[in-house]
Amino acid sequence: VQLQASGGGLVQAGGSLRLSCGISGRTFSSYTRAWSRQAPGKEREFVAAISSSGASTYYADSVKGRFTISRDDAKNTVYLQVNSLKPEDTAVYYCGARRYIGPGMTDLKTYDYWGQGTLVTVSS
Repeated sequence: VQLQASGGGLVQAGGSLRLSCGISGRTFSSYTRAWSRQAPGKEREFVAAISSSGASTYYADSVKGRFTISRDDAKNTVYLQVNSLKPEDTAVYYCGARRYIGPGMTDLKTYDYWGQGTLVTVSS
């Protein structure tokens, strides 16, 4: 099983990007999917999650109203649309997946798989 995030890059403050995360090795349509990020010198933090049905989404307070998580199970892909970027959004962004269906979607420890990240750099 491999998760691979892509779509990062260098963008000016106020700009936008769309991050993508594909999965190979199995079908993840029944899995909860999430994004986390780790800024230089900081611990990894939760960013967003989406339930297996897509009906429920959760966001960190710092990104609410600016980031949108979505999924396309036909493509086995989850997306993170990031708008109104700020320098403090600079981080490596990781995508994850978990089998468990239940509470705790914002708890990174409950995720079974994490992939390699994609770097987002926001200049001021």
